Amino acid sequence: MSKSAVSKSAASEIIALFPLNIVLFPDGPLPLRIFETRYIDMVRSCMRATQDFGVALMCEGAESGVTPTVEVGTMAKIVDFHQLADGLLGLTCIGQQRFRIHARSRQADGLNVVEVSPLEAEPSAALPFEHLRLAELLRNVLPQLGEAYTGIVMRLDDATWVGHRLAEILPMDLVVKQKCLEIDDPLERLELLAPLAPT
Repeated sequence: MSKSAVSKSAASEIIALFPLNIVLFPDGPLPLRIFETRYIDMVRSCMRATQDFGVALMCEGAESGVTPTVEVGTMAKIVDFHQLADGLLGLTCIGQQRFRIHARSRQADGLNVVEVSPLEAEPSAALPFEHLRLAELLRNVLPQLGEAYTGIVMRLDDATWVGHRLAEILPMDLVVKQKCLEIDDPLERLELLAPLAPT
């Protein structure tokens, strides 16, 4: 992919951005169906260079033809690919590190390219006793959610992991999910999510 449209500054990198109507969390599964040429080319480029691509939630508004997104997104690592029954390219990806967008542009082929800086990884934290029911909820629900969670290694004693999984599966407004992604304190995230989780 061309990187000339966005200039890179210190401690930042230029990545391809896939704007989606979802919020991707670190360690979260992301199945995709790819059919647009710009994204097929992006996938080829990422796999050839062993690179990840960025995912960010689309929002309203527009600037110079660039697809508008929120400022904080998550890197997606391609872990598998296959041809789907309908002939489209199927990807299995997993969320990696969060990032903050500083500049945006769009290539001639329509691919969004952004300058980002990585956000510090959230450290593991012990799950507080008062939130043990949230871990039990995940233990029961995740195996029922199909292929995306098959074989997932559950870290039910980790408040960060529990909060990220709850935020991605609970039926919440995307604005609330994005807020959960941007929170840096795992206990603050759990306090937000606990009243929304079924008992």
